[in-house]
Amino acid sequence: MTVHSPTTPPFRDPHLPVAKRLDDLLARLTPDEKVSFLHQFAPAVERLGIAAFRTGQEALHGVAWMGPATVFPQAVGLGATWNPDLVRRVGEAVSREVRAMHARDERVGLNVWSPTVNLLRHPLWGRNEEGYSEDPKLTSAIATAYTHGLRGDHPTYWRTAPVLKHWLAHNNETDRATSSASVRPRVLHEYDLQAFRETVEAGAVAGVMPAYNLVNGRPNHVSPYLRSQLRTWTEEDLLVCSDAGAPSNLVDAEHYFDTHEEATAAALLAGVDSFTDHGTDATQITARVKGALEQGLLTEADIETAVRRQLSVRFRLGEFDPHYDPHRGTGEFDTPAHRALAQEAAEQAVVLLKNDDDLLPLAPDTRVAVVGLLADECKLDWYSGSLLHRSTPLEGLYERFGAERVEFAEGVDRIRLRTAAGAFLHVPPTDAPDAARGTEGALDPALLSGRTDLPPLTTDATGTEFALVDWGEGVLTLRAPDGRYLSVAEDGHVRASADQPGGWVVQETFRLEPHQNGHLLRHLGTGRPVSVAADGVKVADAGEIFEVITVERGEEAVARAAEQADVVLVIAGNDPHINGRETEDRTTLDLPAHQQRLLRAARAANPRTALVLTSAYPYALEAPSRLPAVLWTAHGGQAAGTALARVLAGDISPAGRLPQTWYESDADLPDLLDYDVIGGRQTYLYFEGTPLFPFGHGLSYASFGYADLSVRVQDGTVHVGCTLTNTGDRTADEVAQLYTRAVDPSVTRPRRELLAHRRVTLAPGERTELRFEVPLSAFEFWDVAQGGWRLEQGPYDLLLGASSEDIRLRTTVTLDGQAPAPRSVVRRGLEAADFDEQSGIAIVDRTKTAGDAVTPVDGGSAELVYRACDFADGVIEVTAQLAGEGVLELSLDGGPTLAALPLPTLTADAYTYTTLAAGIVTEGVHDVHLRLRGPLRLAHVGFTG
Repeated sequence: MTVHSPTTPPFRDPHLPVAKRLDDLLARLTPDEKVSFLHQFAPAVERLGIAAFRTGQEALHGVAWMGPATVFPQAVGLGATWNPDLVRRVGEAVSREVRAMHARDERVGLNVWSPTVNLLRHPLWGRNEEGYSEDPKLTSAIATAYTHGLRGDHPTYWRTAPVLKHWLAHNNETDRATSSASVRPRVLHEYDLQAFRETVEAGAVAGVMPAYNLVNGRPNHVSPYLRSQLRTWTEEDLLVCSDAGAPSNLVDAEHYFDTHEEATAAALLAGVDSFTDHGTDATQITARVKGALEQGLLTEADIETAVRRQLSVRFRLGEFDPHYDPHRGTGEFDTPAHRALAQEAAEQAVVLLKNDDDLLPLAPDTRVAVVGLLADECKLDWYSGSLLHRSTPLEGLYERFGAERVEFAEGVDRIRLRTAAGAFLHVPPTDAPDAARGTEGALDPALLSGRTDLPPLTTDATGTEFALVDWGEGVLTLRAPDGRYLSVAEDGHVRASADQPGGWVVQETFRLEPHQNGHLLRHLGTGRPVSVAADGVKVADAGEIFEVITVERGEEAVARAAEQADVVLVIAGNDPHINGRETEDRTTLDLPAHQQRLLRAARAANPRTALVLTSAYPYALEAPSRLPAVLWTAHGGQAAGTALARVLAGDISPAGRLPQTWYESDADLPDLLDYDVIGGRQTYLYFEGTPLFPFGHGLSYASFGYADLSVRVQDGTVHVGCTLTNTGDRTADEVAQLYTRAVDPSVTRPRRELLAHRRVTLAPGERTELRFEVPLSAFEFWDVAQGGWRLEQGPYDLLLGASSEDIRLRTTVTLDGQAPAPRSVVRRGLEAADFDEQSGIAIVDRTKTAGDAVTPVDGGSAELVYRACDFADGVIEVTAQLAGEGVLELSLDGGPTLAALPLPTLTADAYTYTTLAAGIVTEGVHDVHLRLRGPLRLAHVGFTG
């Protein structure tokens, strides 16, 4: 029996079960203290010795926003490694740095909002860089590894507490706070929920963050799936943290609730435990919670449930057991091991897409021209930390080949801007210190722009020659000769003051707009044109008309460098803060026109030209067949340049694999807001066209042989084995990928689907035996006819190879399961959203708390098809639950209308349903067709015999 000190409360006793400690602590908190804990910035409770706590520390690929830290490759780059062991080690390093930084500065939180497990369904999504893959199996494998690294391996105490983002079906920035993803049940269960589920079930997740958008007409912050799905996957108390500002959006942007008290209560009851709103000001959230209590919308028990979940995480983080917490003394920060790991991760993320005539690797005596807008850049993104170390492709190649063998041309257009009066824009000299640089040259993102200690631009007779980069769609940056970007501060003046474009609202982007006999230079951050005033150049309501004088075209410098080289490397891609980022989706897959011109100029001057893409997302390429070699890597963090140079030189063989499909053109893409991956034939799972580069693709400098495929089914598991041999002449990694395909399914199934993968290193001639154990549940699909998972009996192809299209071994196995059966509609009826096919339908919320209904898009007409409906011995009546206004028509097998159910008068609101009935006489098995005409909501159809 534990004996307590009279001065030590039970919640401080590490020998007691956590549940009892939570009970004790909750009993000691006052109602007001409990309410105060619901805001992101929970205050200290000094009388109990409880410190302040905040949810939320960004750590997507290193500690973000809190100053210098080790910067690893972007998440999509970590996904491209296909290496869970590596990603786990990255997670460990990141969590150790979180702890080390927290020890110095308690503003660095231990509840980390990472990783992002939203699937990369659509490559134009602005946040593509934040996800791992378009495939739920690969995404969950990488996310599980990262969360295990973040959590640590102590059985009791967590190093950090990971929260997954963003629940649920979130793939658009356009109208992200008001748009609704229409997600049919099969897509919901087989695709969007799957990555979350497998990661949560792996046991290293502290919670989730709901997304800004709505799903099926209902905001994610009141998602019923938090209760019906998420909380059933684990016995841990999961913490649900709102996204920033989203609680207010429920009223202000989405108009889903009339009052903030009603909205706050609904979110808390749905499962939100921590409200991120109004920054550090907790007063508005606490007032709303108290108002909801006074109105009877919440009870103190509801408050206590949410607070308990938050405190549960704090107990796991060791906050109340400082003498037992094994992570408290962690001081591992910017260690040699972390630097080496950043380089290893960057190396493993490089994907060799094409290598004709063995252009790569480069011989040691190769004369290399390195050209392009990203050749001497090490770009950061919104969720990067500040760089302690920096390596660009140019620097890496200088280091590897020697500066004398490397020729550089950035390829920017060099211009001067002349006013109507004949003067030129001029950057005045300054003696101001480089305030944006701190320890060891690290960039402080808070000082990248907005400086007012530098003089604004002026005009003079000769002016300044600016480097102009057009990033596509007319969005450009202008850079002064000293490397500073033109930026606009709060006072409206234009200064050469930023090291890089950045910030939540980028202040370094402009657009040249034809106007009269010249151009207006419009600043995109403010939307105002640039004007010349007596106190310096600034943005104003009326802008100066500039003549653009081109001093040199970028392609001219590129051609000069390319002509003298043995091999040309065109380093192209994106700036992660421009044209595709959080708040902004891309509009095209195309490489920006400026970079296409540079590529054409290099290729015309030297056919031995390789394209090296450094980007946060896929591109479509103009005439890729004319390029002998193409590589891709995500922005690779602090060691990107060194890693790329080592791959190009053949010091290591590339083994990254594409985590998403690269399409040939925009025509291959669905609408950004079409979330139906099945009906829209999206991702490699369903896409029926020819991709530019397929999912899982990646070449090597070695070659590998696959042989001896074996398969057996035993104890609920499919055991697959093969022999893998390095048949090349150098040590290299291979990523073996196992896929399946249902041969004769009763419903649409993926054309192939990843079951498992393995990244292995083999020396020349080395052979290894690969073994995969796949549970039979991996072959199941969500059967809308039964409302659950079903393994369908029949043959399944097993496909093993180097990508989703490069299959080396195959066999077919017959699995026992359930035979297809018609829907028993007399017993169960038809839930409206459980259709097999649809045209013109949007899924919407049946009520504000639960359930789905369907309605025609924009109130027009739509059709639903339900296959193989069994009317048994006969029915005589059809009933339908309807709201709104319009007509529901029923037919069988595409024949004439058998019943019409009109709702001529608009119901009281969209959630007031009326049950209508009509006579119908039929029996046997038929396909049911339902046509909806007008702004009608259909929830359920029933049949009686």
